[in-house]
Amino acid sequence: MKFAFSTLGVPGLPVPNVVRLAAAHGYHGVELRAHPEEPVHPGLGATERAEVAAEFEAGGVEILGLAGYPRVAAPGDDAAVDREIRELLELAGDLGASFVRVFPGADPRRPAPEGDALAARRLAAVAGHAADLGVRILLETHDSHRTGADVLRVLGPVGHRQIGALWDVMHTWLGGEQPPETFAALSPYLGYVQVKDIASADDTTPLPLGAGALPLAECVEVLTRHGWDGWLCWEYEKRWYEAAAPLPDLLGPGREHLSRLLTESA
Repeated sequence: MKFAFSTLGVPGLPVPNVVRLAAAHGYHGVELRAHPEEPVHPGLGATERAEVAAEFEAGGVEILGLAGYPRVAAPGDDAAVDREIRELLELAGDLGASFVRVFPGADPRRPAPEGDALAARRLAAVAGHAADLGVRILLETHDSHRTGADVLRVLGPVGHRQIGALWDVMHTWLGGEQPPETFAALSPYLGYVQVKDIASADDTTPLPLGAGALPLAECVEVLTRHGWDGWLCWEYEKRWYEAAAPLPDLLGPGREHLSRLLTESA
């Protein structure tokens, strides 16, 4: 497996600094938070995109994916969601990123099948464009579709190889789903896995990997047992928890912890 971290943990950090951090601490890639308050977002022009891609290439670090914010199961205008996803796909294509992350975001006051159908329709509509660009769209286990079983209700009907899943281990745990259950649901669709750690269901402040309650060892063991060799991406949510310890100081120990889990699960 290869290791990455998300720039959600280093809000606003310039691209050259991000690349240096990854290279210095042994991370193979970076997940870029694609938002206007960050250095990389769909509003970048062609020259800026080329500069970002060149910076990562020179540093020997991959751009794993773009963490976007389209909510594919949310009520509203299909055209606006479609445009947001396509803009992210174009940016990913220009940067050489393999994945684009989207959220579900269904209205909890509406019947679940309604949100499932809406998400499946919207994802199917952009699958061809994603294929043309060589980018996979990943629906994250998050909010209204917290578990692998929830996400499977959307991905099954879409049935396209460019539409997959992003396993956020915190949300599946909060949803009461065990790692073997999540893997069984998502394995045909799994793009990569977001790892993290927190103290409890009531305190989701980010902690160093291994310092909290999430079943990271069991997740890695399940992946290893099934021969999965994709990416583990540390999503440290510093952007939402300003009091959390700075991520740069934790990156080295975090990589060592993931490496140890891999060794123990082999």
